[in-house]
This record gives sequence, structure tokens and C-alpha cells, in this order.
Amino acid sequence: SAVPPTAYEHGGGYLGHDEQRDFLASSLMVAGLDEVMDWPAVWNPENGSHDRLWGMIEATFAARGVVEGHAAGIRDLPTINAFAAAGLASDHEAWTAEEFWDKLTHGLFAELRPHSMPDVIKGLLKRGLADWSQIAFATDDRSASETLQKGATDYNVRLAIQSGLAPEIAIQCVTINPARHMRLTPWVGTIAPGRFADVVLLSDLESFEIAEVWADGKQVSRGKDYILPVPEIDWPDWARDTVDTGGTFEAADFAIHAEPDRKTMTAAVLRPFHWEDDFLTYELPVTDGFVQRDTAQTITKFAIVDRFSGKKSVSKMFWAGTGPKTPDCALASSLAHDKHNIWCVGSSDQAMAAAVNALVETGGGWALVRDNRVVATVRYEIAGLMSQRSAEDLDADMQALYAEGEKIEWMFEPSSSPRWWAGFPERLAFATLTCAPWRWVLVAPSDYAPEGLVNVATGDTHRIVW
Repeated sequence: SAVPPTAYEHGGGYLGHDEQRDFLASSLMVAGLDEVMDWPAVWNPENGSHDRLWGMIEATFAARGVVEGHAAGIRDLPTINAFAAAGLASDHEAWTAEEFWDKLTHGLFAELRPHSMPDVIKGLLKRGLADWSQIAFATDDRSASETLQKGATDYNVRLAIQSGLAPEIAIQCVTINPARHMRLTPWVGTIAPGRFADVVLLSDLESFEIAEVWADGKQVSRGKDYILPVPEIDWPDWARDTVDTGGTFEAADFAIHAEPDRKTMTAAVLRPFHWEDDFLTYELPVTDGFVQRDTAQTITKFAIVDRFSGKKSVSKMFWAGTGPKTPDCALASSLAHDKHNIWCVGSSDQAMAAAVNALVETGGGWALVRDNRVVATVRYEIAGLMSQRSAEDLDADMQALYAEGEKIEWMFEPSSSPRWWAGFPERLAFATLTCAPWRWVLVAPSDYAPEGLVNVATGDTHRIVW
């Protein structure tokens, strides 16, 4: 549903009613619409994405499909009722047992993620929940490195059992429950005649230790090791060549101009996962006609580079509590949910230009700059978001990136999200989201928001300095 994520982001593709209708007609395994994140566009007819989004929802309803939801920050019962009444069938963004209980008892299908699973499972068991048929476990946004280390669905099942859930219920939450929710039980979800299934044999139930996996009538894994040749995909150019910035960048592209004869300027400032109704304001120094960072106040610079239009388009502003404190350092990535432009945070404009240029050269991924030199890159050669290399090779590159990141001092301040923590700021890839519960965000420049600062709940825009 998020192409584009909001009415205030442009380029990179468009999906509406007709595209969704065609997707659903193309295969019985296309189960619905995943996930409706722009709640203001659902309820507000004046929102610029309202018609596009409802076109996709209506196409899904017409095909008897499932409309997946995203109810982050929606905790009051009247809004939960409105969310469910709109036909949004699920939520994976609840944080507490109380929130999950309220959403379950008002008709939503609940999808638990590992970061909240232990507390939620214990809380639901304490409330006496006996019917777990409306619950599944989600692997949402787990990195390749973390998946390689911990597992995916198998890790979720182990964690659920450790949290007190009976093994048979935990397995139900990753098999028949999601299949029923997605209305796919004629084909998958059970080991039964006429169904498709990967058969997982366990050496121990309580620890959910995998002994073998069978698929299509053949053994495909021994323990955690895949034993068949890995299929090769000949990715087309349109899937590889997705970074079109219109050229390379210089430090001047990231400079923020001050008004003439000003010694200070007031700046609109955000911090990662800033979910408040208004942005912060700071008074920042001016040197040689440009507004400067202020590390004493943990103020650095953050930029979004449009990687779709080919117009060398950059929005930039000041952010608090994140980014490198070490001089002449920057981190950039093309993993920037959900628009996936390039984001960059840096302690100097020259370092930011070097980091972004490295991504332009590699076709996307990660780039880390120290002393104005590129010290680590990770290639996401497919769409700037994925790699066709093995998980082990990709993880080796990520570990090298982390190791170089440890040589840099990173600024930190707590934010609205409990999942924002000190150290290497990998989670900035999620701090670019423009859905609920975000308000003020930085997006790529457009006619609507020339400087890129926009309130995605109201559509208001604002200058970055004044």
C-alpha cells in the first residue's frame, strides 16, 4: 500500500486500484494488501493519498482479499473501532499485553514481534486467554545478520515457548493461524492431504531444535544447513540499476544557508523516532554564511537524497541525539523505510558527500566515512535493498561495517521509541518512516515541500531554519 508511502513523497513508482486488482488476479497466493500504514489517509478524505489508498483497499475487498493493518500509536478504543470498521484486519505494532488485548477483543488479528513477545505472552496468559487462533508471530524487519544468528520463524517459536506458551500453540501461531487469517487454508497451513507444506522434523520439541526440513518431497536441510544447490536468479537491469541521483555530490550540496548578516539562526530539529506533535527548535551558530552543527547540544545534520528522479535533489536539516560526534564522519544507506531514498547523517558536509557518493557508485547499501574517507561499504545490489550473495557473505560485510563503526563516537539521546539505543545507529533505517505514529518528518524535496520538512498527519510544511 505504501507506493508512495504518503501524498508528500514522489517518484519511484505508483500502485493504486488497477495495479492491486491485477496483482490479486495474477495468483491465488496473492492474499491481500500488506500493510496499510497511512492511517490519516484512510480516515481523512482531504488527505492526498485518500483516493489512491481506498482504491487499493476496495480492489482487495472485491477479490475477497485480506487488508493488513498498521496501528502503531492507535491505543484508544474509539480509534481502534474505527480502524477495524475500515476493514483493516490486523496489527503488528502493539507493544503491551493490554494493547494487544484491546485490539484482539475489538476484532483485529494480532501479530506479535520478538521485541515485545515475552511480556505480551505472559500478560495474555495472565488474563486467561485460551483461544490463540487470532494470533500469529511476525518476522517483520529482521536483518539478514540477525536472522543468520538467531533464526526467523523458528526463533519466534523458541522465544514463545520460553515465554510460557505451550509448544503446540506456538506452532499453531506460525502455521494454521496465519493461513486462516490470509484465507489460504485450501492450499497451506496444515500437513494434510491436498495441501502444500514444508515438513519440519524436530530433534527436541521444547527447544524447537530443527533436525531436518523436507520440501517438494526432498530433504532440503540437515539441521540448519541447506544441502541443495541454491537457485541462481538472473536479475534484470531494472532491478539492479535503481540509484539515479543525477550525479555525484559535493559538500556544498549539504550546506544550509543562513540569512545575510545573521550570527545565529533558529532551526527546526528532529530526533530519531520523534513522535511528538511539534518539532524541536534550537538556536544554532552561523559561520561564513552557513548554519552550523552544535555537538555540545548533540546537534548534527541529517539529509535525504532522492535516488529516483535523477535531479540531484537533497533535503537536509538538523537532528538531535544521533550521528557521529567524531569529526569528518558520516553514515549513509539506501535502506530507508518506506520510500527507500538515501539517508545520510554526518559530522561534516564533506563526509556526507563522500558517503552518498559511495552509495551511488555501489548501487545502494551502506557506506561509512571516517576522516572524510570511505572505510566500509555493504552492497545491496538488488534494488538497493537486497543482496543475491549468500547470507554468510552479506553478514561478513555487515560485521566489517560494525567494526569500523566502533571506531567512531556516536551521539545519543533517548527518543519516543524504546527500540532506539546508543551506539552504531543502524536503526536510522526505520527513523525515515512517514506513517503513524510519526508527525514531522524529512522527505525528499518536492513542489509540495521544497525543503522536505512536512507533518504527515496534517500536511503542514515548515522551513528548516529561520
